[in-house]
Amino acid sequence: MTSEPAPAGVQLKADVLAQYQVLEDTVHQLRPNEDLKALRQAFEFAVERHGPQTRKSGEPYITHPIAVAQILADMNMDLVALETGLLHDTVEDTSVKVDEIRKLFGNEVAHCVDGVTKLGKVHMYSREERQAESVRKMLLAMVSDIRVILVKLADRLHNLRTLGSLPPDRQQSIAQETLEIYAPIAHRLGMGRVRGELEDLAFRYAEPEAAAELEHQIRERRLANDQSLEQIRQSITVKLSREGVPARVESRIKRIYSIYQKLRRQKIGLDQVYDILGIRIITDSVKNCYAALGVIHNEWHPIPGRIKDFIAIPRPNLYQSLHTSVIGPGGLSFEIQIRTEEMHRIAEEGIAAHWKYKEGKKGPAEDDQRIVWLRQLVEWQREMRDPGEFMSTFKVDMYQEEVYCFTPRGRVIVVPREATPIDFAYAIHTDVGHSCVGAKVNGRIVPLRTPLRNGDVVEILTQTGHMPSKDWLALVKTSRARNKIRQVVKATERERAIEIGVKSLEREARRLGLPLSRITRDQWEKAASDHGSSKIEDLHAALGYGKFSARQILQPFLPEQPHTAAAPEPVAPGARPQPGEPVPGSEDLVLRVKGIDDILVYRAKCCNPIRGEPIVGYITRGKGVGVHSTSCANVTSLMYEAERRIDVEWARAAEKQFPVHLTVYSEDKPGILNQITSILMHENSNIRSLEARPDEQRGGDAAIVEMNIEIRDKKQLERIMSQMRRISGIRDVERVQ
Repeated sequence: MTSEPAPAGVQLKADVLAQYQVLEDTVHQLRPNEDLKALRQAFEFAVERHGPQTRKSGEPYITHPIAVAQILADMNMDLVALETGLLHDTVEDTSVKVDEIRKLFGNEVAHCVDGVTKLGKVHMYSREERQAESVRKMLLAMVSDIRVILVKLADRLHNLRTLGSLPPDRQQSIAQETLEIYAPIAHRLGMGRVRGELEDLAFRYAEPEAAAELEHQIRERRLANDQSLEQIRQSITVKLSREGVPARVESRIKRIYSIYQKLRRQKIGLDQVYDILGIRIITDSVKNCYAALGVIHNEWHPIPGRIKDFIAIPRPNLYQSLHTSVIGPGGLSFEIQIRTEEMHRIAEEGIAAHWKYKEGKKGPAEDDQRIVWLRQLVEWQREMRDPGEFMSTFKVDMYQEEVYCFTPRGRVIVVPREATPIDFAYAIHTDVGHSCVGAKVNGRIVPLRTPLRNGDVVEILTQTGHMPSKDWLALVKTSRARNKIRQVVKATERERAIEIGVKSLEREARRLGLPLSRITRDQWEKAASDHGSSKIEDLHAALGYGKFSARQILQPFLPEQPHTAAAPEPVAPGARPQPGEPVPGSEDLVLRVKGIDDILVYRAKCCNPIRGEPIVGYITRGKGVGVHSTSCANVTSLMYEAERRIDVEWARAAEKQFPVHLTVYSEDKPGILNQITSILMHENSNIRSLEARPDEQRGGDAAIVEMNIEIRDKKQLERIMSQMRRISGIRDVERVQ
């Protein structure tokens, strides 16, 4: 969090020294044989260098590094991590150099401090590029020393705990970044406790109204059921003891952000969430985990489809537990998690659990599945140059629900929810993916677009010499499959574009009576340079993609002719008509290519971007520049050819209204439709069509309202959707693209 200078002469307060003493006491208690001389040296160095700096709250700035080190100490991290926590802002916020840290505290501490510092000292042109490059550097730093990200997570956690002193826009920005990047990283590293606190704190700042309302509903439900839950806990304790299963039994309440995600994802009401209330059984062995499950199911009826065995098949972050949901006394539904003490420690601490003195080793093993995942992240992120593409793919890959499938020989393959057999094939091997021509799921041939489900046995049918299709990009869900397909498709498309470019030049040269043999290589290279290409082949490819017309490229080689009036040529993508000449289909100049006002542009029908949304242009042969929202699903499929991407922007403010399709998921009760239309009337938004019907898929009192409305820009749409979500009984509002 940004520091501010305080008035000169401010003395270190007694409470700061007391705060540091608590840190030392914690370390001494967890690591009684540790020499804390270096830790105190790091504290004194940080105090001296941060000097009179203060935080936005007015506290001495040094309280933040001490708090970060305290969080790391509570994780039982080693002294290198703790010293890094105390020193992590000295290079970024003071005049200290990394070499000075290295000289005083050693190579490991210097490396970690440098790694954390690099995350914040990236200066690019846009916020998106800044964020993307920061994450890239973080991934590289994590590979060389995982303690870098653990310090960063501790830093972010304390910043969130003290976020109230920042202005609302900064609160929103930091909270959103936490939910999109840092909480998912904690999840992938198996750090359940840190992830939970990051998400819940960030949620309260990112969606304050939704968080407050949900907390109120949970509080009411909890007060009504706390007594029943305690009785169930005691009953389970007695029954397990009677059956000779040693265990400690705890009750728990599902985290607020986790509940919010489930409500949004499944479009259900709070009464349909079966795992808000929960019991956790922690026993001594895997055998007794299954014995405890038998005791529970013998006492209460399990809810079908809610039994999950993560002991036999751990999650990719090595989480292990048995999950079951049951209907208890009085029809009360609740979830039970059963695990061993070691599984519980791994579930709560994740990769940080390895920093214990155990058999003389510290930290995770090189073959730890969570480290392997990290190396894979670094591998595919190097292939992506576009920051927007990198961040969107990174966010999708970080937070996926897993599906566990099997090869015919019984090998477990973990893929994201709704992944297809193509993803499965590439997860086995790149060559298997490339040569995939079909698939059998559970012994039956299925289309390659079929979503895979838990427990499916998948057999990939291959054919030697077969290569992937461009259409596969719209089907796959994993970045590994998408990147491998792109590499092949891009090479094929580029060869085709070069061929088209060469032929179009030859055809236009014949029409103009210009012998191409007279043009020297130096002249071609100059022409390529003039059109932004480094090589002649790149110029041919750009021409083949439709970025320029052959006439534009050949114009400088034509002999000068006297001016005569002639009919204007049709405008090709990249070509300019005469000044003042209108461009048909150009969206009334609502959109334009950056820096150029007269190129044919149109809004893509797949996503219908609206004013204020981030947009990207894609050159389409013979049609001009198609403009997509950057969140459009088709953008991922289209942008494998960087040469066809072009920067676009919203033009001058126009009174154009944009059609938007909204779907409202709600309870079926009187008055909701009236409140929805009142919001639209207040916003002066025209309703093109509206249909309300029962939600047969979710049953009960659920309803769906489909509407097509006209809005001016993104801000108005966000305002309308936010107001609708505040209506009592509305479960979610989605924009359909």
